[in-house]
Amino acid sequence: MTTPTEADSSRFVQVKAGDLDLRLHYNDLGIAAAGTVVMLHGSGPGASSWANFSRNAGPLTDAGYRVILMDCPGWSKSDPVVCTGARSELNARALAGLVDALGLGRIHLVGNSMGAHSAMMYTLTHPDRVGKLVLMGGGTGGASPFMPMPTEGIKLLNALYRDPSIENLKRMMAVFVYDPSSLTEDLYQLRLDNMLSRREHLVNFVKSQEQNPKQYPDVSARLGEVTQPVLVIWGRDDRFVPLDAGLRLVAGLPNADFHVFGRCGHWAQWEHAERFNRMVVDFLAG
Repeated sequence: MTTPTEADSSRFVQVKAGDLDLRLHYNDLGIAAAGTVVMLHGSGPGASSWANFSRNAGPLTDAGYRVILMDCPGWSKSDPVVCTGARSELNARALAGLVDALGLGRIHLVGNSMGAHSAMMYTLTHPDRVGKLVLMGGGTGGASPFMPMPTEGIKLLNALYRDPSIENLKRMMAVFVYDPSSLTEDLYQLRLDNMLSRREHLVNFVKSQEQNPKQYPDVSARLGEVTQPVLVIWGRDDRFVPLDAGLRLVAGLPNADFHVFGRCGHWAQWEHAERFNRMVVDFLAG
C-alpha cells in the first residue's frame, strides 16, 4: 500500500465561492485512472481532511483513484471566514470552486460529519457532477427525535472551541471515539497544536454559531432528489450524531446502503480503518 505524505501532497488554490474569494488548502494524491475522490472533513477544532483521512487515502490511490483532501473554509490552512449563513452551503460553493479550478469534472465524494452535510449539499446543487457518495455520521437527514439536542458530543465540541485546552480536548475525544485508550498523548498534543496555530478559526467558529446557530439545514425533504448510489456508514455508539439520524437519512435516499460498525463512535474511518477502506473501495468499483 502506498504511504502518502502530507507535505509532498500539500497544495493551494484560489477559488470563487459565491461572493467570496478564498484561498483553499488541499492535498492531492494519486492518478485518476479509476476516477477522482474528494474527501471532506468534520467540524472539530483543529480538523483537516488530512487528519480525518490519513488512514484512508492510500488504499484509494492504490485502487487507481486520484484523491483530493479539501480543507474547508475556516479550517486548517484554508482562509478564515465567519459563516453567517449555512455552513454546508458555503462548503459546497467552495468545493464547486475547487472542482472548477482543478478541472476535476465528475467526482465521487466521501464526507465525515460536517463533510457529509457538505457532500450532500454539493450533490443537491450539482447532481450531474457527482458519481457516488460515502457519508459517515452526517448528511442532514434531520435531528434525532430521541436524543436531547445538541447532543453530548456537540456540547463538548462547542466548549472546546470556546476554551481550547488539553483538558477540554480530552473530554471531547473521550466521547468522540468508542475506545479512547487508543489515543496517545502525542496525538492529543498534535491536535491541540493544530488548534492553537490558527486561533482565528476558533474565534470565527464561535462568531458563526452566535450569528446563525443552525449552520446545517435539514434537507430531508429533498433527499429523494439524490439518485446516485450512496453508502451511509455510522458508528453504533456515536455520541455526536446518533444512529437514528442515519436511519432517517437512509429512509429518504432512494439508492442507499447502510452499514453500522459496532464498538464505534463518530470517527468510523479512523476507528475501523481497514474494514472501512475495503468497503469504500468495493463500493466505488461496483
